[in-house]
Amino acid sequence: MVITPLTLDRAPEQAAVVLSGYGPVGRAFAGHLISRGAEITLRHGVRLRLAAVRVRAAQCLPREGEPPESRSAWEPLAPLERTLGQTGASVLVQTLPSSPEESRQAGDEAALALRRGVHVVTATKSHLLSRWRELEEAAWAGRSLIRISAATGAALPAGDLARTGMRGLGCESVRACLNGTATFVLDRLAAGESLAEAVAQARRRGIAEADPSADLSGFDAATKVRLLAALLWRWDPAAVRSRTEPVDARTASAAVRAAAAGRRLRAVADARADEPLLVQVRLQETAPGDPLYALEGPEKAVVYGCPDAGAITVSGGRSSPLGAALALVKDTLAVTTAERFGFA
Repeated sequence: MVITPLTLDRAPEQAAVVLSGYGPVGRAFAGHLISRGAEITLRHGVRLRLAAVRVRAAQCLPREGEPPESRSAWEPLAPLERTLGQTGASVLVQTLPSSPEESRQAGDEAALALRRGVHVVTATKSHLLSRWRELEEAAWAGRSLIRISAATGAALPAGDLARTGMRGLGCESVRACLNGTATFVLDRLAAGESLAEAVAQARRRGIAEADPSADLSGFDAATKVRLLAALLWRWDPAAVRSRTEPVDARTASAAVRAAAAGRRLRAVADARADEPLLVQVRLQETAPGDPLYALEGPEKAVVYGCPDAGAITVSGGRSSPLGAALALVKDTLAVTTAERFGFA
């Protein structure tokens, strides 16, 4: 592939990145910055430097262009404020799990960084649901940005469309399949497999988590649509009610019946501007021609309903740690190039 470098009359910008969380998504993000750093600089005119990696009780300040040392060589965790100052960080990237303890940490760290003028790019959902307004106020106070693509669909750019792409188009509804595990399992149920068999196969393929309960209950899909609705209509996610219909052992017969009729059963999450603060996830039969019918395996899609502009659909995107990591890279580039002009 030939890369045409971004033409600039100055040296590439430099941005130091502090990574909080080093699970599968965090490792994929760090690995991509290190292995593809030169390509990113050439293509986008920004040199992203992994300046620090932080976990619950330890941190590492990698040498430039090198991966973090083995965990045994890491130093004790310093206060985030000190790490941000020591590294000169301009972006905090979060890949923390959404457990209650880590949710508090993610919220506290994001608020602190934003107030200091450090941009936040996050794949963590829990603190977005509970502290959206606080984080928004912190960003305004610090004249900083927060981006959440990886929390709303991994590599699927659903968040970008909701945040800016729908402005002025009169979007009145969202209808989405945003959980690849649920879609994959429903299609396996339609093929005659049991729920246990379908989930086991999803795990073997790296689609399902070890505990897929949030995926199959509808909670994960509802969470993502709560966040999209917040971007679209300024709903406070903490005030949004969710009604969900789970994929369980009783779902198999409905999936088989839908398939026999030439349809596909989907876990559809939807929200409407005229039904404020409500997100529903329901098992619905979809017909050929419906973008949600066309999904294969762990693919995802969102249909934005715009009565005057017409329905706008975004679909695809890798649903994996790498897909989420690439969404974090995209958002990191976006916040570090926010003051460019022209087509850049």
